[in-house]
Amino acid sequence: MSETQQARSTSYRPNLHSPLAALARRKPITATPETPLREAVQAMAENHVGSIIIVEPESGSPLGIFTLRDLLHRVAAKSCDLDQMVMSVMSGTGLLMLNWRSTIYQAALIMARHGVHHVIIVDAAGKLAGIVSQEDIYELQGGGGKAISGAIRTARDMNALVAAAEGIRRLAVGMLAEGAAAEQLTQLISNLNDHLAVRIIELTRDDFELPKVEWCWLAFGSEGRFEQTLSTDQDNGLVFAAPDKDAAAMREAFLPFARAVNERLAQCGFPLCKGNVMASNPELCLSVNEWQDKFGGWMRANSPQALLDATIYFDFRPIYGEEELADQLREWVLNRVPGETLFLRFMAGNAVQVEPPIGFIREFTFDKNPDFPHTLDLKAGGARLFVDAARILALANGVTETGTAQRLRAVAARGKLGSDDVNAVIESFFYIQQLRLKNQQGDVSEGAANRVDPDGLNELGRLVLRQAFKHAKRLQSRLQLEYRL
Repeated sequence: MSETQQARSTSYRPNLHSPLAALARRKPITATPETPLREAVQAMAENHVGSIIIVEPESGSPLGIFTLRDLLHRVAAKSCDLDQMVMSVMSGTGLLMLNWRSTIYQAALIMARHGVHHVIIVDAAGKLAGIVSQEDIYELQGGGGKAISGAIRTARDMNALVAAAEGIRRLAVGMLAEGAAAEQLTQLISNLNDHLAVRIIELTRDDFELPKVEWCWLAFGSEGRFEQTLSTDQDNGLVFAAPDKDAAAMREAFLPFARAVNERLAQCGFPLCKGNVMASNPELCLSVNEWQDKFGGWMRANSPQALLDATIYFDFRPIYGEEELADQLREWVLNRVPGETLFLRFMAGNAVQVEPPIGFIREFTFDKNPDFPHTLDLKAGGARLFVDAARILALANGVTETGTAQRLRAVAARGKLGSDDVNAVIESFFYIQQLRLKNQQGDVSEGAANRVDPDGLNELGRLVLRQAFKHAKRLQSRLQLEYRL
């Protein structure tokens, strides 16, 4: 390995969107089903681990897991028989396994959903490849989310969840003050907010008699992109599996539940969406076929409203329930969008309408907003430019990722960004996000949350901001060239 390769290897730090393989740093400790419990416990102690994986001897496929918690509750509290086979006390039912190509974020969310502390990693053949624990993920995030995530998981009422939501904000503000990077921070906020939403859905689900069909809660907009800041409202929907003839009745059964979830999210600091982009809206509580018809309609309409809807809904991802429904919908969308060249061209035209606020002579140009004179809108005139360009490039190239940075990296990996320095583009996007987060720390009005006076930045800050806007302009120029705008 060259010195350059070694430097890259030692400096690489996985994030929540990295594959699970990035956290599988050492070979997991294993045992066969017939291994005496005494030997399994001794192996755990000698290797300083809190779990051991039970595998099928010939295939290497995971059969179960035995943890220190199992030792306490299934052995010490009952038989104390250390000579029994480990298979008799292992946790095998509902063993959670993910392919090693799945993301760390998916592991964090599945652990939150199921209230477990480990996820097994398997390779393409189903053979054991590693194990990831909650502690691994908290260490990756700096450890700050562990207590809050635990409080969310054990919450039994809304008072506890409201307190946890306040804790998320305090943690984010504290990390921001300590210099946390915007990518790490927005991922942490989105991760903990997902945990919060999952627990709200779980508690609310128990209050309703829901239809006995598969369903999934969806996130749109910034939540769908893992890019939530300290100032964000709700953007969500619901998809369910039902024949066309039963869809209306199913929708009526889901809507009261969805309304209750929306109201409880509002209690936790996520305002009800002024545009009614919420699962309690009958237009966004749909069967799989109905969602397909809706996405197809947006692609065919090419109207201003359809283009606006595309900036929100095409960033969807699953939060809770049967993820296969969301995956099925995403596959349907990605199979059709590349062929909708007119739709993509209209989206590209819409994306380049707003120019970055920089001029040839002056450093920055300002809009005519009378309430916030001499300020720049970092959302509409900054972050949105990167978000819109990344969305179009991803949809045109069949990229499944929904986050802006992940989309740009995936498109670049396919050789679709030319000679652009994608890392510089992403760093520019997150610099603008960092300014937005800093701006949202205090008690600021909704209108001021995304605005900054460049004179309040030092010379270097203004230089970096101007360069960030230039990178946004280059992305727009690429769209103009590609779609002949």
